[in-house]
Amino acid sequence: MEEQLKDSLPENAFRELQPGEEYKPVMSPDKNYREVTPWSVTWGILMAILFSAAAAYLGLKVGQVFEAAIPIAIIAVGLSKATKRNNALGENVIIQSIGACSGNVVAGAIFTLPALYMLDLDASFMQIFLSSLIGGILGILFLIPFRKYFVSDMHGKYPFPEATATTQILISGQKKGNQAKPLIIAGLIGGLYDFILSTFAWWSEVLSTRFLPFGEMIADKAKTVFKINTGAAVLGLGYIVGLKYCTIICAGSIFVWFVLIPGMSAIFGDVMLSTGITEAVKPIGAMSAEEIFANYARYIGIGGIAMAGLIGIIKSWGVIKGAVSLAGRELKGKTTQVAVAVKRTDRDLSMKFIVISAIITLVAMLMFFYFGIISNVMQAVIAFIVVAVIAFLFTTVAANAIAIVGTNPVSGMTLMTLVISSVILVAVGLEGDKGMLAALIIGGVVCTALSTAGGFVTDLKIGYWLGSSPRKQESWKFLGTLVSAVTVGGVILILDKTYGWTGEGALVAPQANAMKAVIEPMMSGQGAPWMLYGIGAAIALLLTVLKVPALAFALGMFIPLELNTPLVVGGLISWYVSTRSKDSDLNKARQERGTLLASGFIAGGALMGVISAAMKFGGFEYTSPVGDLAAQIIGLVVYIALIAYLVWDSMRAKKEDA
Repeated sequence: MEEQLKDSLPENAFRELQPGEEYKPVMSPDKNYREVTPWSVTWGILMAILFSAAAAYLGLKVGQVFEAAIPIAIIAVGLSKATKRNNALGENVIIQSIGACSGNVVAGAIFTLPALYMLDLDASFMQIFLSSLIGGILGILFLIPFRKYFVSDMHGKYPFPEATATTQILISGQKKGNQAKPLIIAGLIGGLYDFILSTFAWWSEVLSTRFLPFGEMIADKAKTVFKINTGAAVLGLGYIVGLKYCTIICAGSIFVWFVLIPGMSAIFGDVMLSTGITEAVKPIGAMSAEEIFANYARYIGIGGIAMAGLIGIIKSWGVIKGAVSLAGRELKGKTTQVAVAVKRTDRDLSMKFIVISAIITLVAMLMFFYFGIISNVMQAVIAFIVVAVIAFLFTTVAANAIAIVGTNPVSGMTLMTLVISSVILVAVGLEGDKGMLAALIIGGVVCTALSTAGGFVTDLKIGYWLGSSPRKQESWKFLGTLVSAVTVGGVILILDKTYGWTGEGALVAPQANAMKAVIEPMMSGQGAPWMLYGIGAAIALLLTVLKVPALAFALGMFIPLELNTPLVVGGLISWYVSTRSKDSDLNKARQERGTLLASGFIAGGALMGVISAAMKFGGFEYTSPVGDLAAQIIGLVVYIALIAYLVWDSMRAKKEDA
């Protein structure tokens, strides 16, 4: 007889532990559970194939990339319920962990590699497949030594919004009766809301002050505009992130949109300011606020992310040094037998395995660069060093970003990688078509490594909360990466032949187009926006001196305003429902019910996003009869109604639920 698993997380799952306090996961560290089985591996592979294809299409054709972890978790729970598999929690974690490789590998591939086709370079399936596979494997191997730091040592200090939502879904599979009812109802409401929004556009997805006559005047004259995304999933994300980090992230956006952009317009109004990447086409004063952001301000954000990342690397140098030292001791055979007593939930793949695997992967990457891309030993070695150093150092930055806000700034870090690698490659004589090919493959490997590392830290946090075996999660992540790399390579080739990259009905691929815009002039002898990067770096340094989390602020500078403002709304709701009573137990119950509801919003929105994408892929087209002004008004009304529901239902929690 199997022991019946608990159907809820411990009360200290989301808060910092007191001195001497221990976190005890749902699945006991002292017992073994079904995790890796033919059932979980088979479904994990199927999910990786299905969602790799869906995510690649959505990202390239529609311009949006969704995270696969949440919908896969929903499907895994549904499958175990439908087949009446008892105590399937461990298996569901493995299904989700293998399947979630799809979104991570796809993001790394489609952000960079389609630019190969846009630049008419000689791109092959093997180049796409190998850059995705090598990058994904490096991301896994580089993150494993930091697992304990992120998921255990920093317990309760990071919100892990996506991991929180996914964990709530997986644990709901253990619940009996009506205990999972709030999550299900919120998922239905949030899913239906976001489905109507993305598929039928009966109201505006983004509310903007531009739709008011006064707001339009302010936007034109002062280059000041306010925007907010009305999606249910983004609102739920803000609730889970919490008010502290949401405020810091949004402060970065407010600084850019209400200080930097108006300031640049006022100071450089008649100036044709070149960024160093592209020549200016019109004076800054003649640009809209959105154009100033796209051409100038976002590069300041990239500089801020890069510097905040370097500062984070310096601060966590002790952790990095400890991981390297442990690897050295294991390779020399100086480890003790204490490892035998390590609990199941603390066992990682051995450091010896990680180091040897990393060396093999890096050697394979060097061979790939030399025989498949560059054909010059010195240039291949330099490209190899660039990838190895950047991927290793920025792994912690990607994991940090996911832990804080649930959004990986991988496109910004990849853009910086392209700039750095292009400058270095040009300096060693590799430019033109060969240089662009090499730089984009480098960018593809780094982008996939960082995307995979960021997604993997989510999987490991889920496993930590629920009590999975890290070693098993880590081992089978490689299979998911292999399957996803094969799938995305094939899908990109099919979409290239089906749609192409120019003309009517062509693939949008916004991130890849941005990479193309950066790399083409640099390989033709033009520069980079070093001054803008430097301003962002200086801001990050100043924030660090003032003890403001620089990475969160810089993320706000880079991520569009409309995606940051709803985070604050969600954070304010979280603060409100958890502070209305003098009874701490009641406040806690309300906070936890709100977390369930917010997780439902995220889950429903993510799942319906997949369905909406599938409908568009099948040729479904719909033109909304609602005019722009009416859509704004309706959007405001339904968004307020959504907020009111989240507040009302959270406040319904009873004290005994805590």
